Amino acid sequence: MRKSIFLRTAVGFSAAAVILGASACSSPADPGTSTAPETSASPMETESGSMLMPAGTGDPFADARTAAGHMPMTATTLAGGFVGALDIPGEVESDAANLRADLTSLLQEHVYLAGMAVATAYHAGADSAQFEAAAAALDTNSVDLSEAVASLSDEEQGAAFLELWRQHIGFFVDYAVAVEGGDQAAADEALMQLQGYTEEAGAFFESISGGELPADAVAESLTMHVDTLSAAIDAFAAGEPNATDVLQEAAGHVVMSAETLSGGLAAAAGLEGDVSDEASTLRSQLVAGLQEHVYLAGIAVFTAYTAEGGPESPAFEGAAATLDANSVALSEAIGSLAGEENGTAFLELWREHIGFFVDYAVAIAGDDAAGAEQALADLDDYRPTAGAFFEEISAGELPADAIAEGLGMHVETLAGAIDSLKEQLVDAG
Repeated sequence: MRKSIFLRTAVGFSAAAVILGASACSSPADPGTSTAPETSASPMETESGSMLMPAGTGDPFADARTAAGHMPMTATTLAGGFVGALDIPGEVESDAANLRADLTSLLQEHVYLAGMAVATAYHAGADSAQFEAAAAALDTNSVDLSEAVASLSDEEQGAAFLELWRQHIGFFVDYAVAVEGGDQAAADEALMQLQGYTEEAGAFFESISGGELPADAVAESLTMHVDTLSAAIDAFAAGEPNATDVLQEAAGHVVMSAETLSGGLAAAAGLEGDVSDEASTLRSQLVAGLQEHVYLAGIAVFTAYTAEGGPESPAFEGAAATLDANSVALSEAIGSLAGEENGTAFLELWREHIGFFVDYAVAIAGDDAAGAEQALADLDDYRPTAGAFFEEISAGELPADAIAEGLGMHVETLAGAIDSLKEQLVDAG
């Protein structure tokens, strides 16, 4: 019974990201992530007449990026609806707001993909196909960050940033390998290299921002990034139950850094808008909360599949607790905009969907095709309910039909990611 409860918690929190994510899109987000994925199951026609088809590639890290890539668009849609309904000052989609949201998404994603890569190296080995896939997803994020920098300066500066950024990732890899192997001298050397990187990167950002981002301030912020992410690596290496919490702290730091960096870069480039006005801030907060939910969910499922003791392990209990805190925080954010009663209703709806995705995860684990189809049908049938909820709390600014339509893509994407996690971490294990 205990195992069943914890497994339902882990996978079900993944479902929550899909439910809210439905409000934004009907096509895969983040065009830099991948081409359209191969499907991992045959299409299934539900009672409502729609076709749902799990869209996994067999690569859980690319699939996680695809699922998470919907969240920034979702956040933009939700923020726009609430700004319109509540007359919140500022602009949701000014050039400056776009920059802050993009950097929030990419920098937070960097931390979570790095954490997943380290956990994969510790589980499957640094020479495994699974780690190669995790590292490839992390590098795709790096390329996307470099393109964002290039868009504000030029291709040469973007290339220089990418070289620096990849270098610092290499130093983190060196640190992770050294910590796992108990090589303190090598770990100290990697940290020294990372400190050198912070100073070089500080000078780089001061240069491309025309002094709007002082080198010392950037270096100080990057030092905190080094400290928090290395602490997370330490926690994963030691098998600490709170490792996901420590990783979340590292991700939270770069979310704050995104506001500072975007402010300096926006000023240097003369971008329209204010990165810190209320509408822009709401959008970036939703980006961070929703995207974080997807990655924390992925890490929880990863932990359930890989930790000794599985869903009964202290490591999984810790990951599930971090997920639950994120869910409560999201419901409180909804409550602060639409009233406490609606925040509570959101959380109840969020958790109701947990069972449907748990049913799907359990079904595919047991090769139960009929059970998987039923779970997808249940998720499909819930779409009108989710649509009506968001339309009501936004006073019609978030149309029910648009939310319901978008939900199908998210069901397919997350179901495919679950398929890929099972394939790579269970079947291949």
